[in-house]
Amino acid sequence: MNPSFELITSLEYRLKAATSQIRAFKSGHKYVKLKEDHYKKVRALERQIKTLELELSRSHCEVITIRNQWFEIFEELQRELNRKEAKLEKENKRLEKKLLKAERQRDDALNKVTEQRQTIYAIETDLEIERGKNLKLTAQINRDYENSSLPSSKSIRHKKITNSREKTGRRPGAQPGHKGHCRKKQIPTSEPILLLPPQEILDDSDFKKTSKTIVKQQVRIRLLLDVTEYHADVYYNAKTGERCHANFPPGVVNDVNYDGSIKAFLFLLNNECCTSIDKSRKFLSDLTDGKLNISKGMINNLCKEFAKKSEQDRKALFADMLLSPVMHTDCTNAKVNGKSAYVFICATPDGKAMYFAREKKGHEGVKGTPTEDYQGILVHDHERTFFRYGTDHQECLAHVLRYLKDSVDNESERTWNIKMHSLIREMIHYRNELPPERECAPKKISEFEGRYDMILQKATEEYEYIPPSTYYRDGYNLYLRMKKYKANHLLFLHNRKVPTTNNEAERLLRSYKRKQAQAMSFRSQESIDYLCQCMSMLVMMRQKEETNIFDRVSKAFG
Repeated sequence: MNPSFELITSLEYRLKAATSQIRAFKSGHKYVKLKEDHYKKVRALERQIKTLELELSRSHCEVITIRNQWFEIFEELQRELNRKEAKLEKENKRLEKKLLKAERQRDDALNKVTEQRQTIYAIETDLEIERGKNLKLTAQINRDYENSSLPSSKSIRHKKITNSREKTGRRPGAQPGHKGHCRKKQIPTSEPILLLPPQEILDDSDFKKTSKTIVKQQVRIRLLLDVTEYHADVYYNAKTGERCHANFPPGVVNDVNYDGSIKAFLFLLNNECCTSIDKSRKFLSDLTDGKLNISKGMINNLCKEFAKKSEQDRKALFADMLLSPVMHTDCTNAKVNGKSAYVFICATPDGKAMYFAREKKGHEGVKGTPTEDYQGILVHDHERTFFRYGTDHQECLAHVLRYLKDSVDNESERTWNIKMHSLIREMIHYRNELPPERECAPKKISEFEGRYDMILQKATEEYEYIPPSTYYRDGYNLYLRMKKYKANHLLFLHNRKVPTTNNEAERLLRSYKRKQAQAMSFRSQESIDYLCQCMSMLVMMRQKEETNIFDRVSKAFG
């Protein structure tokens, strides 16, 4: 279909409608109809409005009635609420007073609790201090020859030394199959005395003499005063007036002279046996029925005389000790005229030893001793001064074992000390059981060192978990020392010549301590120095067992 035809048709219809509408408006009929329609709508709307106003009026009345009712209800509720609020306010005031009272009581209780806590804290602090002091004092009381450096004679508790040997059930004394240790027979000093049998045996012809003879000796000693008197005639020259006589033997100077035997007897009695001068001279006087009464001054000067006559021997001993591959060294306290002094000891494993008296400890005390120029291995008790000398060092494990036992006794919450004590004993037994010519196996040494490190690591953990007590730190200090000086504790495993303890020096120092206990305090530094020189010579003389020490000392005195 043609689009233009449709458009034209549409436009014609629209034009026709518009023309009709225009005629209606021009004639006025349209306006009248519109007015009537408008009036009808207005009347309908007015009726609707009136109806709505009536309904609104009724609703308004109902709202007023309901509002009044609600107001009455609200007032009633308000009064009820006011009554409840008043009651609650009264209850709140009562509870507030009660709360204030409870808070005051709580504050008083808290103050009391705070005071009690402060008191408890102070008591616990004092208790901890007292426990520490008690631990410290207990540790001091419990120290003896087993867990410290104290000798058994100085221990407060003189407990019985336990016997670790197992009972065999055999009777005491000589056992069948073992060679007996009989008394040594001496060379007779006179003709043997033949003892005759009883006369009835001699008269009886049935008894015949056998080839067997029973020999028994009776040994006794006799002290004889042997006095040699020298006479020298004096010759006079009438022309010159000169007088002369024969020369007396060396040492015969005074009217009465004592030879080396008497000097040696008194010297050994006073310095070796630690007998006082008064008792020594009285003992000799009693032995000789009061014939010999030696003066105190002479006995006191014997030490000085012996020291001067043995000076060359000590110099040779000094040089000989420097050649030893291992040397023990230690020192102990002394008393000189009421002041502190020190005695140093240097000893070699083969028995040589020298004593030195010093006024001071440390490096000043080492001067003039073999330790000062020594170039070998030093064995000592962890004296820090000695670490400056020698080429290497070995700690005395006897001291370490005692300190570990002390830690076990006073630190029951630790386990490292027990394990370390057992390990050190095991290492010492292993080393001692090896043949003299055999060194420790490297694999075994590595195993021991590994266990040593593990035990020290265990000690580290234990002291981190439970710190050491302020009053007892010996165990903790020992742990630090064993950790820092590990090589010096285990040197004996790497070198067979190195001993495990410093007992050689310890035993030699006891000789001086016995003299110190007898003398109490020396008058001068010179006197203690002479004593040390004499003790050095006596140790050297005792090295030769075949030589009588009394004869050697007598010859030294001349």
